[in-house]
Amino acid sequence: MDIVDALDAQHGTTCFVGAGGKKTAMATLAARLVRAVVTATVRIPIFDGWVTDVVVTETPRTAIETASAWPLGVVPAQERPDRYRGYDPATVADLADIDHPILVKADGARMREFKAPSDREPQLPSTASTVVPIASAHVVGEPLTDDIVHRVDEVAAITGLDPGDVIHPQDVAAVLASDRGGLKDLPASATAIPLLNMVDDDELETSARAVAEAIHERADVPRVVLAEMRADDPLVAVV
Repeated sequence: MDIVDALDAQHGTTCFVGAGGKKTAMATLAARLVRAVVTATVRIPIFDGWVTDVVVTETPRTAIETASAWPLGVVPAQERPDRYRGYDPATVADLADIDHPILVKADGARMREFKAPSDREPQLPSTASTVVPIASAHVVGEPLTDDIVHRVDEVAAITGLDPGDVIHPQDVAAVLASDRGGLKDLPASATAIPLLNMVDDDELETSARAVAEAIHERADVPRVVLAEMRADDPLVAVV
């Protein structure tokens, strides 16, 4: 099994939520997939460097059907020099019949490594086939502060932690496995496959495996993926 198979990204619409490597995960998969489409339902930093072409268009279907360069990025507008705007989720949902793997950034995290969604997140298309809730393995053992956590109050509400408390594996699992966290608004058609990213040494793998085991105790997911998305071989383990 490779990282594409582990995340079921070889077909359908795969959506990424959470924090700790969404864009890196999407870039890694886009490079390994055949004729991948990369898009977003929220703002996304400029990603031209990891796709062959970006088409700014209100009609993504036309851009995809006429494309000759892959992976292809499609977005509706460039808001600022450093970011694009995302499509309405219904627009992405309407692409589900296109025979290309579609990778979708479906929430924001402001460069943090762990998060819980706001009341306006995630922005998931109804036709999502896979949803990948992400957290960085690096947050285990760190304090619950906004230095590394986006939406500290929401994470505290799910885990029972107070701001400043140390984050343990069960806390990461509680968020990723919660219908107020990583599984929020999961479409009926979608399978959730949690991802622990940045697993770059043995100690972090031990922590990530503890998170994975705690996720399985809380949620009915087929597997939890441990990865280092920056590595030549990103897949560390499947639990």
